[in-house]
Amino acid sequence: MKLLVTGGAGFIGCNFIRLILSKYPNYQVVNLDALTYAGHPENLADIANHPHYRFIKGDITDAEFLAQLFATESFDACLNFAAESHVDRSILDANLFVKTNILGTNLLLQACRQAKIKRYIQVSTDEVYGSLGPEGLFTEETPVSPNSPYSASKASADLFVKAYFETYQFPAMITRCSNNYGPYQFPEKLIPLFILNAMQGQSVPVYGDGLNVRDWIFVDDHCRAIDRVLHHGQLGEVYNIGGNNERTNLEITHHILQQLDKPTSLIMHVTDRLGHDRRYAIDNAKIKRDLGWEPEVVFEEGLNQTIAWYRQNNAWIRQVTSKN
Repeated sequence: MKLLVTGGAGFIGCNFIRLILSKYPNYQVVNLDALTYAGHPENLADIANHPHYRFIKGDITDAEFLAQLFATESFDACLNFAAESHVDRSILDANLFVKTNILGTNLLLQACRQAKIKRYIQVSTDEVYGSLGPEGLFTEETPVSPNSPYSASKASADLFVKAYFETYQFPAMITRCSNNYGPYQFPEKLIPLFILNAMQGQSVPVYGDGLNVRDWIFVDDHCRAIDRVLHHGQLGEVYNIGGNNERTNLEITHHILQQLDKPTSLIMHVTDRLGHDRRYAIDNAKIKRDLGWEPEVVFEEGLNQTIAWYRQNNAWIRQVTSKN
């Protein structure tokens, strides 16, 4: 197969590309990325010269560029990881999220449909479902009810994907995943930010009371799930991907500080984020039942691996943070 991976220089995309190239020796991967602040060639430096990998700089919001790309190359499948994804940034300025996540997705869908792509996966998020109370889980039947500009833009993109499937019989599927963590995550997200701050003896800013709950999944487990959906998923379906690891932000903070032998006095409670969802948790029974996938990495083990990776990759940290 020849895959087009959009946003492949970002956190989840780069880990997915590595998985594909290692698992399928005969596959070709073309990585299309605009290289915004969170997308870095350094994320794939170790495979830059792989014979079955190629990078193209380009933007999914550029219709003319997409038309030229699909006119000169053919792909068996497209996986859309390209997205603006930081909630805080969306609160400050939603315009870029509308442009990339909604307009960009629609233009990519148009290009893929005209090129008669055989399979398309929209990589989405559990945040489109909104917030849960203390009980219950998000299922694929949970209505979308986004509470931030970021999640609203992702929910809108998902609805465009669904509309293309229903209107044009476009061969699309949607995955919605819980919070990811692991190597190569840009240091604006909670886990890498807290690791780096603690390593440097700086305060770690915990929103509100720190009791907001998220279901966490190691990025390699997420990528294995997407691989399973790509090869065995049923067209038109949504697949929730969860790690079965509900933790409060404060629990994660304490674990990071303990592993780095740093005092809890580094914890600094700050004003809560606007519209901060209280709890996310995913029911992943469908993908387990239908596709035989389940998470393998125990949260504490994965978090310790992640902490070790950031401690050992100072050069990468300097490179990606120096550009912003």
